[in-house]
Amino acid sequence: MALGSSAPEILLSVIETVTTLGDCPGELGPSTIVGSASFNLLVISGVCIYAVAPENDTNDDRDKEMEPGIKRIKDMNVFAITATFSVLAYVWLFVVLYDQRVEVWEAWVTFLLFFVLLGLAFAADKSGQGDDDEELSELMVE
Repeated sequence: MALGSSAPEILLSVIETVTTLGDCPGELGPSTIVGSASFNLLVISGVCIYAVAPENDTNDDRDKEMEPGIKRIKDMNVFAITATFSVLAYVWLFVVLYDQRVEVWEAWVTFLLFFVLLGLAFAADKSGQGDDDEELSELMVE
């Protein structure tokens, strides 16, 4: 979904980068990426939170311990990692663009941090799956 919703911004950034190779880069690429990321982080999250209402909570599989309209994140590890990396990405972007130049090593660090995020989120997801298996086996015994 993220690739599909961000495809226009990514395509604009690639086109601008390719057409300005060797020249001073334009502002279109970074502006669209930052704008899209801000929209995804703030507006979409806000709409999702607003959409959770007692009248919409009609799922039979819902957690019966929680009041209708209240959602709980069962596995906070992956959520915490992605939320932390979201904030760190904005700080890193500020650091990189502070001198209005992007060095090659900064580009490589940015690229490699993506894989660090993937690795940490995958490891956190795998470690959290054991908890789900234990809960499921306990339910089956009862």
